[in-house]
Amino acid sequence: MSLLNIAVLVGGRSTEHQVSLVSGQSVISALNKEKYNVIPVGISKSGQWLYGDRVIEYMKSGKGEPPAQVYPAIDPEHPRIFTDDQSVSLPIDVVFPALHGTYGEDGTVQGLLECMNVPYVGAGVLGSSLCMDKIWQKQICRQSGLPVPDYLWFYKQDWQEKSANSDQLLQGQVVCPSHADYCRAVEEHLGYPVFVKPAGLGSSVGISRAHDRNTLLTAVDTAIRFDEKILIEAAVPNVREIEVAVLGNLRPRASVPGEVVPSNEFYDYNAKYVDNASVLNIPAPLDQNLQTQIQQTAVKSFLAADTRGMARVDFLLNAKTGAYYLNELNTIPGFTEISMYAKLWDASGIPYQTLLDHLIDLAVERHRTRRDLQVNYTPKTDWFKE
Repeated sequence: MSLLNIAVLVGGRSTEHQVSLVSGQSVISALNKEKYNVIPVGISKSGQWLYGDRVIEYMKSGKGEPPAQVYPAIDPEHPRIFTDDQSVSLPIDVVFPALHGTYGEDGTVQGLLECMNVPYVGAGVLGSSLCMDKIWQKQICRQSGLPVPDYLWFYKQDWQEKSANSDQLLQGQVVCPSHADYCRAVEEHLGYPVFVKPAGLGSSVGISRAHDRNTLLTAVDTAIRFDEKILIEAAVPNVREIEVAVLGNLRPRASVPGEVVPSNEFYDYNAKYVDNASVLNIPAPLDQNLQTQIQQTAVKSFLAADTRGMARVDFLLNAKTGAYYLNELNTIPGFTEISMYAKLWDASGIPYQTLLDHLIDLAVERHRTRRDLQVNYTPKTDWFKE
């Protein structure tokens, strides 16, 4: 049998560019070369698509001969990447987006891949965009009866203009005439401490924990640098951070839960990637009944958010009361062999290389289902020619 051509997308126009390089390098190294012809495609911080065996090395260091710039062909019959002079023209069978954050995990690249008519790993356009926006993700999950922490949110523009217009507000949205009024709304509805988050970022970039009005104002000033919408979320007391990996399309399954013991006040960027001092307990020490409830909630949230392929579902557990809350779904979680998603499946009986095979199979399965849908319609009369 011929090898499948797997294009692995890494980098991207995102604050998580560096994280993606590490995830992509791990995926490229682990893919079974007896089954796949691996095509590394780097997306620079400015959005250029680059191809070559050294593309990740070049994007990390910026040194050496620049890789060839390539372009995705919007040709549903022949998905491929190519150079201007056609010196590179490579057919693509499946795309593995090892991209995190904006312009990669948020439905934008997924829309491009749909136009190319190529199978791709992970959630589709709707599921990707829903899960990337923490506000809409929470609204969908809450409407589906799933437990989420209390929250408020607002637009950066309203914060800066101090608008008093409160017509037709969406669930949880606040619009106030002054920063002091925003603070009072947080204090009345949520209380301290709270987490202040850019609505559409990952890897805890731009997230702060606020303990009082002064730190709240500082946290908002940080968050509005990264997003046009700001989420303020009540902190769960006595918190334990529990994570579950989900795998599948319409019949997903959940891994054993794991627990993150962060090295910092919360699981921020440094605790995740830099200081190497956070502890991952797999499986998490939970009683069987609670473990089952969390796994079932993870699967329900996966389906509620129209996710496909994979997601890591993060929970916040009150250690004293046993109440747990859905924190967020990550449709393209960190993807090295030592990342939580891979480690959870390894502990559940699916090693890393096999996990990659499953994800590619799920991408092909989903694409085949969509490919068989009718896209042409013949009207009774040629009214449109008149």
